[in-house]
Amino acid sequence: MITGGSRGIGRSIAEQFAKEGANIAMIDVNEEALNETAEQFKSEGYRVYAKVASVTERAEIEGAMAEIHEQFGSIDVLVNNAGVIRDNLLFKMSDDDWEMVMDVHLKGAFYASRAAQVYMTKNNYGRIINISSTSALGNRGQSNYSTAKAGLQGLTKTLAIELGKFGITANSVAPGFIETDMTKATAERIGIPFEALVEASVSQIPVGRSGKPEDIANAVLFFADEKSSFVSGQVLYVAGGPRN
Repeated sequence: MITGGSRGIGRSIAEQFAKEGANIAMIDVNEEALNETAEQFKSEGYRVYAKVASVTERAEIEGAMAEIHEQFGSIDVLVNNAGVIRDNLLFKMSDDDWEMVMDVHLKGAFYASRAAQVYMTKNNYGRIINISSTSALGNRGQSNYSTAKAGLQGLTKTLAIELGKFGITANSVAPGFIETDMTKATAERIGIPFEALVEASVSQIPVGRSGKPEDIANAVLFFADEKSSFVSGQVLYVAGGPRN
């Protein structure tokens, strides 16, 4: 089950899971993108559940989880990927900008994790993977986003402690600079061509290239695999170089 699964990193994660033979469940608020992705997956023979729902609405999340469980028989993996940016310097940031980012990232991950664990604990098996960010370490103009992404790491570690005895692991993947619609929006916000933002970012990345959504999907697949069952409460920075 992938929140925000219609585009970018979420879509790549869904596609990688589908290629591995998993049943795919996605929710998103972008109906057009969600339907397009779901139809493409179905045309390729993948089993897909797709529903327009917001992670900030508890009833919608719990309802979707129940439908997914009914359709597929279990909920084995949850990827809390849904995200939004409302960047601004602190003195310019509005209450709405702060609350929107907190609600989508933190309330959304809380609602989804709480709903999923109902089924995972009964099955004595589960994987919860939260998509954080290198911004959790601090980033100019992102006091809201940085705080939310750091909060996800704290949630990850607590879920690992609480749910481990039920055969459930919780881990976090923290992307660095990844070429997505979200980073394109960042370039537009700061008023430079996307190519210039990529070039500037790559100059600071030790491996000498920008990240692609597939790089994150590969890391998520590792945490979802049964072979990683002794890895829990960890944050993996997928950023082309070391992070603290």
